[in-house]
Amino acid sequence: MIDAIAWKFQTGSQWVHLPAKYGNWRGVYNRLRMWAVDGTWERVFTALIAQADAEEDPNWAVSVDSTIVRAHQNAAGARKKGPRPASPTTTPSAGPAAD
Repeated sequence: MIDAIAWKFQTGSQWVHLPAKYGNWRGVYNRLRMWAVDGTWERVFTALIAQADAEEDPNWAVSVDSTIVRAHQNAAGARKKGPRPASPTTTPSAGPAAD
């Protein structure tokens, strides 16, 4: 189960493309969600950190590979339809409007 979850996040692939050797993707996805909700992942990482600290092993690290972190398609902010039209300039009038 953990290998399947690791594969998904290492590749950045969609759940439906999970290789058959890991089982049904829905089962893996649901287990990941259940473990996240019930605090299993937090307990695992806390235990691993405590074990590394007890062994006085300063060589552990947590990292995020930004090559698989994707922004939403609208996050770039660039206008795709060409330059914005110029706003008409407004000039103040010299006096009150004539009736």
